[in-house]
Amino acid sequence: MTDTRRRVKVYTLNEDRQWDDRGTGHVSSGYVERLKGMSLLVRAESDGSLLLESKINPNTAYQKQQDTLIVWSEAENYDLALSFQEKAGCDEIWEKICQVQGKDPSVDITQDLVDESEEERFDDMSSPGLELPSCELSRLEEIAELVASSLPSPLRREKLALALENEGYIKKLLELFHVCEDLENIEGLHHLYEIIKGIFLLNRTALFEVMFSEECIMDVIGCLEYDPALSQPRKHREFLTKTAKFKEVIPISDPELKQKIHQTYRVQYIQDMVLPTPSVFEENMLSTLHSFIFFNKVEIVGMLQEDEKFLTDLFAQLTDEATDEEKRQELVNFLKEFCAFSQTLQPQNRDAFFKTLSNMGILPALEVILGMDDTQVRSAATDILSYLVEYNPSMVREFVMQEAQQNDDDILLINLIIEHMICDTDPELGGAVQLMGLLRTLVDPENMLATANKTEKTEFLGFFYKHCMHVLTAPLLANTTEDKPSKDDFQTAQLLALVLELLTFCVEHHTYHIKNYIINKDILRRVLVLMASKHAFLALCALRFKRKIIGLKDEFYNRYIMKSFLFEPVVKAFLNNGSRYNLMNSAIIEMFEFIRVEDIKSLTAHVIENYWKALEDVDYVQTFKGLKLRFEQQRERQDNPKLDSMRSILRNHRYRRDARTLEDEEEMWFNTDEDDMEDGEAVVSPSDKTKNDDDIMDPISKFMERKKLKESEEKEVLLKTNLSGRQSPSFKLSLSSGTKTTLSSQSPATNLPGSPGSPGSPGSPGSPGSIPKNTSQTAAITTKGGLVGLVDYPDDDEDDDEDEDKEDTLPLSKKAKFES
Repeated sequence: MTDTRRRVKVYTLNEDRQWDDRGTGHVSSGYVERLKGMSLLVRAESDGSLLLESKINPNTAYQKQQDTLIVWSEAENYDLALSFQEKAGCDEIWEKICQVQGKDPSVDITQDLVDESEEERFDDMSSPGLELPSCELSRLEEIAELVASSLPSPLRREKLALALENEGYIKKLLELFHVCEDLENIEGLHHLYEIIKGIFLLNRTALFEVMFSEECIMDVIGCLEYDPALSQPRKHREFLTKTAKFKEVIPISDPELKQKIHQTYRVQYIQDMVLPTPSVFEENMLSTLHSFIFFNKVEIVGMLQEDEKFLTDLFAQLTDEATDEEKRQELVNFLKEFCAFSQTLQPQNRDAFFKTLSNMGILPALEVILGMDDTQVRSAATDILSYLVEYNPSMVREFVMQEAQQNDDDILLINLIIEHMICDTDPELGGAVQLMGLLRTLVDPENMLATANKTEKTEFLGFFYKHCMHVLTAPLLANTTEDKPSKDDFQTAQLLALVLELLTFCVEHHTYHIKNYIINKDILRRVLVLMASKHAFLALCALRFKRKIIGLKDEFYNRYIMKSFLFEPVVKAFLNNGSRYNLMNSAIIEMFEFIRVEDIKSLTAHVIENYWKALEDVDYVQTFKGLKLRFEQQRERQDNPKLDSMRSILRNHRYRRDARTLEDEEEMWFNTDEDDMEDGEAVVSPSDKTKNDDDIMDPISKFMERKKLKESEEKEVLLKTNLSGRQSPSFKLSLSSGTKTTLSSQSPATNLPGSPGSPGSPGSPGSPGSIPKNTSQTAAITTKGGLVGLVDYPDDDEDDDEDEDKEDTLPLSKKAKFES
């Protein structure tokens, strides 16, 4: 047998009874050894992978619909559909299916024999067919009972459906409906409701085509108005004929297309409003109705897309200044619905669809619409833009970069989006949230293209930061000119939270573009003003922004933070929060813990030198004491280079079993010992923002006192073997009487953190260069796993004295790490 490949789209029905697109490929039929039978095979046209491998089961009911669809159920809750590009391909595969099942290809459905006992099947098969009662008023109750009794059995459903088709029974029932209404025969109308509802549950395309025809559909809806469970009938026909109006914003010349649109609207109305919510036993019985609507929409989009005159007129009127506002609103709503229908298209057809819209000038048209005052029109335009951005963000980016060469920044499409986001009048900012999502997609490097000739990321981000970023940050900068937000109402806080969310995304994904912008415009300092907001969610957004920056461990950012003392608002917020155990408390502690664990030396020194007095009493976590210990160890390495070399020798000759494996954090700590140490020079450039004169110790006296300590104790430090680097309880980092950090003031100073004359610098008194004799009490150190005690190797069998000797040979930083 020769397999003829035909182009198809594979669909599966999901739990919500909606069709999911599984891909495009070519279908063939052939014998599959593994399945032991003739099967349908679909291979993807993109990579040749197998999209579908389905054995043609002799007992499976296959349905052919609308000349290009084949639908069947693989299992109880797994429906499949093949949508053919050509009718010829559908007919050929249908013949193969019918050949396997021994059926006549002229039928539109094969047998349906499932879930019946042998006895039932034998009894039903023994009768040649189902004989329907004569269609008379007196027998409506009998007909209703027959329909209800046939629904549980698939075979009886099949026989009932065939009888209804062959005898033109539905039209006769609808004639009785008119008689019952004229006679006000309520009992008969209730029976007709049950009969028509039952026919829907037969799930047959052939019956739907009769019921949804122009001459029958309104009568079918009329039958469904008389639900016996309701005291008064519904008025669905009145709504459809009088209230619902069909508007042709652009005249449709094709009568078939017009009829298809009417039919689809009414069937959708039946599904959503007329039919009762299906019970748990009926929910799978309306899959064909879902399919009917779905593929009708596909057909409508295809027919409209092929009508070039229609689309040309549509966009011409959209962009014509002479078009009145009401007409433009109708045009935009039509275009929105048109784009929504396009989601049912196969990918290759959707490509052509959006390409057609782009060629017609949809983006310039949307730009005009977004500039209007009408909120409803703008909302519809936003929805259309969402479809475009979701489908092809590169197309939108290319358009805005081209228009930037001709237009001012104020009327750029992206800037219009940003302005509408900022000016959203909805108290819940529903529109702003949608627009922020669009912007996030547009600035996401993950969906940007890179070719041999150009890199979209470089070009577009350069454009965005030059032409658009100032518009996005305008509300942030306008609201943070003082020490606290100028406006702190709920809606403003929500808006600023959205802006911060987008800026945080940029920090994570845009590297040097956002870095230059933040540092040059002093954005972080302005963001941290929002830490003083009364809205906790906004303060947390500001903190998250800074946390993302610190997480990059970029020294350019670190110098900027230290130069501007940008930990001050965070520490203020931490102290104002008090001892409350809440999200703010945890988030701030986590940020300092990150600095400690990652051993970010410059920030560690900055925090301890400037904010230790404010933080030293926090003892319910060990984070700040751990930071202090890191700081002291850094200073020891700077002050005692000979110790560093001794540690290196000791580390290289340290006795350790090969089987011993280090904890991750211990390994990190050992590695940091080998890092190049700071030479004591200032890490940051001279700062304009410094401390009060009272906060500065005399650098000369500090230096001399420090020098004396070093000279007098250097020998002792080198000879003693009980170097622990630990802080004695009786010893605190002395910032002198004038070094108490004043968080409320941002006063000028002449010295930098880390410079010889600054508080807590290597030249200040109180350095751990002098080791106290009493080292029995030590500061606790936290690690990822909690408190870490002295590490003993389990296989060491030396006596206590040897253990002590060995411990004494530990390098300074190791002992500080291990001892607690």
